[in-house]
Formats: sequence, structure tokens, C-alpha cells
Amino acid sequence: MFMEDLSFFDLDTSAEHQKVGTIAAKPDPDEEVYTACVLGLKDYMAKNHFKGVCLGLSGGIDSALVAAMAADAVGGENVYGISMPSMYSSDGSKDDAADLARNIGAHYDIQPIEPLFVSFQNQLELEGVAAENLQARIRGVIVMAYSNSKGLLAVATGNKSELACGYSTIYGDAVGGYAPIKDLLKTRVWEISRWRNKAAAAGMGIGGLHVVGNEQGSAGTALPDGVMIPVNSIEKAPSAELRPGQKDSDSLPEYALLDQVLAMYIEHAHGRADLLADGFDEATVDTVMRLVDRAEWKRRQYPLGPKVTALAFGRDRRLPVTNAFRE
Repeated sequence: MFMEDLSFFDLDTSAEHQKVGTIAAKPDPDEEVYTACVLGLKDYMAKNHFKGVCLGLSGGIDSALVAAMAADAVGGENVYGISMPSMYSSDGSKDDAADLARNIGAHYDIQPIEPLFVSFQNQLELEGVAAENLQARIRGVIVMAYSNSKGLLAVATGNKSELACGYSTIYGDAVGGYAPIKDLLKTRVWEISRWRNKAAAAGMGIGGLHVVGNEQGSAGTALPDGVMIPVNSIEKAPSAELRPGQKDSDSLPEYALLDQVLAMYIEHAHGRADLLADGFDEATVDTVMRLVDRAEWKRRQYPLGPKVTALAFGRDRRLPVTNAFRE
């Protein structure tokens, strides 16, 4: 699966030498997508001469999955995870980030952002969304400082649901040179994370995927307790933790519903009338369509990444950045 090879062969088309071959078993869809994302990152790094990656580790599922992919691609020793807690970061999130780094054998640094945030606030006195986004932008500066000073590839951790709705901070968590999960809806992020843990429990260690560099199918580096991604990162309610008690569902529909609408609107090109006929309620349809249409300018500036669905943002879906069209 996802192996490079160069083969030469001659075809004997005479009837007496023709025979029916066997059809390879269909791979597990979660394994196929995960492996494609890992190979995409590994290949991009190799061809651009990056030896390692750096990323922010929030304790959430997106950064945990990206870190796991990076470890599978280049080894945990070449992954630099940076915890950047603020006054709103929960103890649970800090613990989950540390557990993830420990599991994959990554370098792990803690860089609190509160002193920098206070310094900015002393001068700017920001409130509301501006103050929330300032935290994300401070984190982006730190990640890029690691990238520049150590020669690392900064990887963004946004997923397709967030990109679709513009639920990211431009020049903040959107910074980076590559985005491994940008074509994965949030619900797929959870599913694929569970698959990777299931594979870890079955003996697939770090780097144990059958990709380039592992042609012999090595099981890889053993994982402690057979767990790669902390279970709490998978199960807890997602939150950007930019204000007290914040949850993603404060700003977006629940992901189980949101991703259904996004899949039909983006990947199946269903318009408003189609979405209503699909059974989605009018308020949800109008909210999601408005969010998607208004976020095109952000998506144009987001790092590149692999295409693993029928229709990815970018070349597959080219719409005007600014328009006032409505059905």
C-alpha cells in the first residue's frame, strides 16, 4: 500500500498463457487514509530536505493525530511538540499533550504564552475575539520560531470542517508549511485516531506502516502500553480554550451534523434546495452555507496538504473569494 516501485515486464498475450488473476483484498478505509496522509508528509519532507517537524500540542485530537502521523513518517525523535498553555488551558489538556509526546517519543517543550499575552494587552487592551485570536497568533509566532531556528517543517493541524467554516485564526493556528489533515472532516479525524490506537494495540509501533522506507513491513518502535493517541484527546469535547468554558459547539453546529451538511454541500455539490430536500433544517443549512462561502479567503492562504477525499479544497473547488451570490 502506497509503495513506490519500478518494474519491467513482458506480456505474453497468447491464449494458452492467459489466466485469471486474484483481486487484492480491499484495504481498511481508515488505514488507507491514514497511510496516505503519512506518505504525503514523509514524501514532502524528503523532497524538501526537512529532517523534522514542529507543531503546537494543545492536548486536542487534531494536534494529537498530526503528531502521530509525523512520528510514523519520520520517527518520534524528529518531532518537536510545543505545549503553549494560557490562563484558559485546562490541566487535562496539558496532561494529554504531555502523554502524547511521551507515547511517540517526541521532543516536548512547554512555552507558556501568558507573559507574552499580558505584554501585548498592556499596549493594545484587546477584548472579545481580538483577544482570543491574539493567543493563537502568539502560538503561531512560537511555532515558526522553532521552525526557523531548528530548520524544522512547521505543520498546521486544522481539519476540513474547520477550514470549511473558517474556524481558525489566520496567521495563528493556520501557520505552517504543510497541513496533513486538511482534507479530513472532524468526524473522520476521530475515526482515524481510533483506528491508529487499535493498530497500536495490535502491535503496530511507531513507523510500522507499510510505506516507503518500511518495505519489509517492520512492526516499528514499540508503543508504551500499546497506545499512541491519549484516549482522553479522542473522547473529550473539542475546544480552542481561548476563553473560559469555551467549546467548538458554541460557534459551530455539532460536528456529527455539521460534517453531514459539509459532505453534501462540498463533496456532492448540493445547493440549498438540495440540502433542504436531504432533510437538513433551514437554519442549519443557511448557517453552514454562509460560513463556508465567507471563509474562501482563509482557505486560499492555508498551507498545502494531501487530497484524500473525492473533492478537496483548492483546485477541486475553485470559487470566487468574494461574491454576493445567493440561491
